[in-house]
Amino acid sequence: MLDVDGTVIEEFSGDCAGSGHPYLCRQVRKRLLAEDPQLLTRDGLTIRTTIDPRLQRAAQRAVDAYVHRDDPQLAAQVVIVPGEGAVRAMATNRDPADGPAFAQGTTAMPYALTAALAAGLRYEDGFVVADEYRAPRFSAFKDCAGRLVADTRMAVHNRKEGGTRFVTLRSGTRDAVNTFHMQLQQKVGLCEVVKTAERLGLRSAAGEPLREFETFALGFNEVDPISVANSYASLAARGRFCEPRVIAEIRDGSGATRSFPPHCVQVLDPAVADAVTGVLSDVLARSPLKGVGHEAAGMPGMGDASRTAWFAGYTPGLASAVSLGDSRGPLRHPMVDVTIGGRHYAHMDGTSIPGLIWKKAMSKALRGTQETRFVRPDTERFGGCHDACPPP
Repeated sequence: MLDVDGTVIEEFSGDCAGSGHPYLCRQVRKRLLAEDPQLLTRDGLTIRTTIDPRLQRAAQRAVDAYVHRDDPQLAAQVVIVPGEGAVRAMATNRDPADGPAFAQGTTAMPYALTAALAAGLRYEDGFVVADEYRAPRFSAFKDCAGRLVADTRMAVHNRKEGGTRFVTLRSGTRDAVNTFHMQLQQKVGLCEVVKTAERLGLRSAAGEPLREFETFALGFNEVDPISVANSYASLAARGRFCEPRVIAEIRDGSGATRSFPPHCVQVLDPAVADAVTGVLSDVLARSPLKGVGHEAAGMPGMGDASRTAWFAGYTPGLASAVSLGDSRGPLRHPMVDVTIGGRHYAHMDGTSIPGLIWKKAMSKALRGTQETRFVRPDTERFGGCHDACPPP
């Protein structure tokens, strides 16, 4: 198995249990099986991956700096090139034997934001919200099959109480207000939010369709960092989705080669992607993670009751996602009053370990590279409010 420069990473046997790069090895094996199961049985197979050795080192060192190899928590980071889909780094603190699949948490909120901006809402549109939300009727949420999936008995609460107030698309995303995103999803439609996430590249870690329930925008689907990083890469590429690629070329013992070029398609109006980036740039700029050396945008992710934590973000040239959860089961082992990497945490959120890993790896990866800038949002189209303005 080679890196993108043709340097040997390690021998690939098809059995990743003893691999020095288990996350990468398991992904390569998965891709080979999807391409042709017979490939795993052939001798003399040379696999050239898309992995950049410099970025791989940066990601692995960042993970190792905050999570120990023998910690029960599993941390994983993926780095992808927007507009190409090439996976440049895949790092974990240890073997993710069952895959690093965790509930996405609030890094799912930008999908509802994207759907809302595409539907014509503007930055200052919003709703009066309280700290508790209940679906007003069973028909408030319909899945893409037209089934009523609202539960009028279930209450959604905000992580931080703020009282009854008017919250906008910009402030609701910046502050990750749960009750706001429930109302936003109700307004634009659950199915449209799900389809937007799918178009951008979000996939279930189990390979099944995303579960379409009313709390979709709060990130209850279990997903892999590859999928999350790639969905954010689609925003970085101004709405251009590319299938994620970890294999660049395969050559068998006879010298026959099979190449894996990029497969991309425009899935979102570039102006809408730019508008989302404008909000996520503000989210990152107001967080303790700002300052990676280039223009950047990002969103911290926190699962229910600190069971999972994420950070996903991007520059115009690189997108990355970091996930963290307890491999023994996040429901039974939430990250509350825990010691990880030798440091104690009262509770875990996206700006803690995942965000620190993201910032450390991205800062190193971007150092010495030429900066490109985001396209500025169209303020005439997305500024102000349209039909959900603040009350007079």
